[in-house]
Amino acid sequence: MIIRGSRPYGEGEPVDVLVRNGVIAEIGDVTADDEVLDADGLVLLPGLVDLHTHLREPGGEDAETIETGSAAAALGGFTAVFAMPNTDPVADTAVIAEYVYRRGREIGLVDVHPVGAVTVGQRGDQLAELGMMANSAAAVRMFSDDGRCVHDPLVMRRALEYAAALDVVIAQHAEDPRLTAGAQAHEGVVASKLGLAGWPAAAEETIVARDCALARDAGGALHVCHVSSVRTVAVLRDAKAAGIRVSAEVTPHHLMLTDELLADYDPVFKVNPPLRTAADTEALRTALAEGLIDCVATDHAPHAPQHKDCEWDGARPGMLGLQTALSVLVSTMVEPGLLDWRGVARVLSERPADIVGLADQGRPIAVGELATLALIDPTAQWTVRGDELASIAGNTPYEGMRLPARVVATMLRGRVTAQDGKVQGGRVTA
Repeated sequence: MIIRGSRPYGEGEPVDVLVRNGVIAEIGDVTADDEVLDADGLVLLPGLVDLHTHLREPGGEDAETIETGSAAAALGGFTAVFAMPNTDPVADTAVIAEYVYRRGREIGLVDVHPVGAVTVGQRGDQLAELGMMANSAAAVRMFSDDGRCVHDPLVMRRALEYAAALDVVIAQHAEDPRLTAGAQAHEGVVASKLGLAGWPAAAEETIVARDCALARDAGGALHVCHVSSVRTVAVLRDAKAAGIRVSAEVTPHHLMLTDELLADYDPVFKVNPPLRTAADTEALRTALAEGLIDCVATDHAPHAPQHKDCEWDGARPGMLGLQTALSVLVSTMVEPGLLDWRGVARVLSERPADIVGLADQGRPIAVGELATLALIDPTAQWTVRGDELASIAGNTPYEGMRLPARVVATMLRGRVTAQDGKVQGGRVTA
C-alpha cells in the first residue's frame, strides 16, 4: 500500500509512504504500482498507545467486551491498549491475563495487553502472582489495582521490589480511602453548593508522595494513574528532580472538564478521581506540555445504562474515552499552542510505549520501521454522539460537543484496522 501525500508528524511537504510486508519500505515520491490510500496532506503519526483502558471482559460484557473496546480503540487511532484488571474474575493470575491477551489476538484490531492486579482480588493485603503473570504467554508488563489504591505501604513496597526484579511497572490508583470515604465530588466550592461530600486533593497527593519515597528505596518503576491535582504535579516535580523512577498520566477529561459541570447532578460527569477546578486543569496542561506528566491515558470506563442513568450517589464513576481522546487533546493542547503534532506523538504514542517497554509501538516513522500508524485529518470537525460510538455503553461526557480533528485510518503492522469511521478486517462493525 502507498499512503499518498501524508505529512509525517504534521511537518514539511506531503510525501508518499510505501508499506510492504508490514514495514515502511520507502518514504518520498513513490511510483510503485500498489494499492493507494490517498492522504491528501493529512497528518501521519505513530499508532496511539493507551496505558489505561477498561475493556470489562470477563464479567462486565453488558458494558463492553474486548471486541467492542478494540473497535473503539482502532477507530480512535490506537494500535495498543492496556486492559485494566478490575474484571470479574479479577486478572490476578496468569490464566485470566492469558485469556485477555489471547482474546485480543483473536480479534486483531489492536494489541491488547492485560494489566495484572497487584494484589489478590485487588483486596490490598496479599501480592498476586506477579512473576507468573510477567513470565506467562501474556508477558504482563504493568500491574495495578486500579479502581482501588494499594493502600498498605508494606504491600506497596514489596510490589515495587518485585517490579525492580521483574523489570515491570506498578501503576498506582492514588487515593487514600480514609480521606475519600463517602466522597462524591472535588472538595471545594461546587461540592459545597451541591451538598456533595468533598473529595480532597490531598487524598491523591499524599499517596503519590508516599509511593515516590517507596519507589526510591525499592528501585522499582512507579506509574501514577490519572493525575488530577495541581498539588500532585508539585510532588512529581520534586520526585523527578530527585531521580526517582516515576512516570505519570493524565486523562483527556481532566485536561478539559471541570467540576462546574456537576451543577445538574448528571452522573455522566462522575469519575474517579473527580473533575476538579479550572486551576487544576490549567496546571495539568502545563505539566503535560513540559513533560512532567509523561503521557495521556484515556481511563476509558464504559458502564451499562443502569449504572449511569440513576441518581448521582448510586452511579458508578467513569467515562468513555477511546474515540474522543485525540480530539480532546487537540482541543486542549494543540489549538492553544501547548503541543505540536510531534508532541502529540510523544504523549499519545512514544512515551506510553517507552514506559512499559513496548519495542513494537511508538516507533519513528522511518524506513525499516513497522507500519503501525494513525492518519489524522487535523481540519475535521465532528459532533460526539454516544450511540454512534463503537462501545456498547454510551456514557460519554462529550455528548453533543463539537470536537476538532478526526482519525481517518489506523494501521497495525501494515494492515488497516479502521478507515473512514469503520473497522476493517475484524468481526465488529461500528
